Amino acid sequence: MIEVYFDGLCQPINPGGIACYAFVVKSNGKTLHRDYGVAGEPFSKDSTNNIAEYTALAKALEWLVANNLAFDKVEIHSDSQLVVNQLEGNYKVKAKRIVPLYRKVLLLKAKFPDMKIKWVPREQNREADRLTNIAYNKTLRENPEYLNRVLKEEKG
Repeated sequence: MIEVYFDGLCQPINPGGIACYAFVVKSNGKTLHRDYGVAGEPFSKDSTNNIAEYTALAKALEWLVANNLAFDKVEIHSDSQLVVNQLEGNYKVKAKRIVPLYRKVLLLKAKFPDMKIKWVPREQNREADRLTNIAYNKTLRENPEYLNRVLKEEKG
């Protein structure tokens, strides 16, 4: 069985900060792959926590497809109740920014004959959460202008 853990964040403010995603793919407790990065244009209206969450899931599913793992049993884990409930059909997707990513995820999801998505408490999603913070801090280190903007906003 393949397990995927994904997460997203948007800091220092949501929306409009720096949105970062991360995912971890495991098989039998061993990490097969992990990835993280920036989701969308920093400090834009499209920089939100939910954009980051959906980006993480889309990138994870794309990686699974590219590595011929779509036909394995796949269990997706997320601490985002919104994403899990939207994908399960319990919540409607209302935010226009999310719709394209939501559709992309649904198209990717259709390639997996045996996939489940489960909500997990944040404590069980620590590795993906840690990677989103690494992505955020790396982005600040590599883009001094972002760091200066964040520091100015913190001062008020």
